[in-house]
Amino acid sequence: MTTTDPTVRALTVYTTVAAALSARIFLTPGTSGDYVIFLEPWYRHLSAHGGFRALADPGFSDYNVPYLYLLAALTYLPLPALAGIKWLSVLFDLALAYYTFRIVTRLRPVPSRAGFGAAAVVLFLPTVVTNSGWWGQCDAVYAAFLVGGVHHVLGRRPWWACAFFGIALAFKFQAVFLFPFLLVLVLVGRVPWRSLLAVPGAYLALDVPALLLGADPWRLLTVYARQTDTYQLLSLQAPSVYEFVSVPGDTGPVRTAGVLAAGVLVSLLTGLAVWSLRRGRSGAPDAAPGAPGLTDTHVVLLAACSAIVVPFLLPSMHERYFYVADVLSVVAAFVLPRRLWYVPVLVQLASFGSYLKCNSAELAPYLSMPAHSALMLLALVAVLRTTVRELSRGPQAPAEAGRPAVSPTAAAPART
Repeated sequence: MTTTDPTVRALTVYTTVAAALSARIFLTPGTSGDYVIFLEPWYRHLSAHGGFRALADPGFSDYNVPYLYLLAALTYLPLPALAGIKWLSVLFDLALAYYTFRIVTRLRPVPSRAGFGAAAVVLFLPTVVTNSGWWGQCDAVYAAFLVGGVHHVLGRRPWWACAFFGIALAFKFQAVFLFPFLLVLVLVGRVPWRSLLAVPGAYLALDVPALLLGADPWRLLTVYARQTDTYQLLSLQAPSVYEFVSVPGDTGPVRTAGVLAAGVLVSLLTGLAVWSLRRGRSGAPDAAPGAPGLTDTHVVLLAACSAIVVPFLLPSMHERYFYVADVLSVVAAFVLPRRLWYVPVLVQLASFGSYLKCNSAELAPYLSMPAHSALMLLALVAVLRTTVRELSRGPQAPAEAGRPAVSPTAAAPART
């Protein structure tokens, strides 16, 4: 029986999933401050006010209604609040692993076990395990739709990709971290402009059930505007550039300047990516028509860059806001293992270190947020450098990604 035997593969998958779920079961009894202060009271409010009927006035929560739909559904099940909330997020951990498997398998069909390895790594990432299993947070929900959107981009399904981005945005505002990546795809023609209609379409469609229950439309449309005014600190234990900055007193002007500076820098990086791609030769083996020089490897690298750059530059970020970067850094490392194998290690050291700084009173005195930010900066530089090099290579698919580089001339059919 070989390693490619279907029975062996199935046994490996089941064993991996069982081990991942066991790790989460071990953490399930733990309660975090966020659960006690936010999640449990929201659940109790929904349960006491008729489940879905309580969404006629969603003001009891500062989250958008799609996640509240899921919490409301839990109130009808014979599950304790703590277990239900956590295992809801665990289901999306599995969805994250699934889309990771699909992306890596697409780009690295040889060896075939690369996709399984990437999915397993994602399932056992310390940030992914603790986010759902201990913290009870729902970052896996919006992240699964974002990674699923990347998968649909690779599959040439732009409408599905944009719909997934819209669903992710409806769950969490942090979905915007990948919007610069989406903009690059639009500007180079990989995603048609009209497909962007699916983003607000999906977002607004998820508001419809709450509207039918009697929710205030204005409150639904402005939920994220209220969120952005909640926190005034430059950094909330996030491994970002603002851990190197100390501002006494009012941080408002610095936060405003930070948002503007981040917008300018992200715009410059977006323009640089588009310019580099348009300089590339058309006819790549895996390039879409109208997307000169854009390969599937470029797509993954650009997504990983966007997931790291945006939260690193923006002020008032939380420690959990690098969650998508945690996952996409693994995907990028499995696509280009010889060049990026260490990037997920740096990202995890920075990201999970900030988790511990925030939640572990015993370890917090020994952890340095500027050090974690320096690690994230190293990861960012590594991904940016590799992305620039890949863009400068033109449309040839790298041999490291599981297939030999093929020139457009060699790949073209002979004229008759």
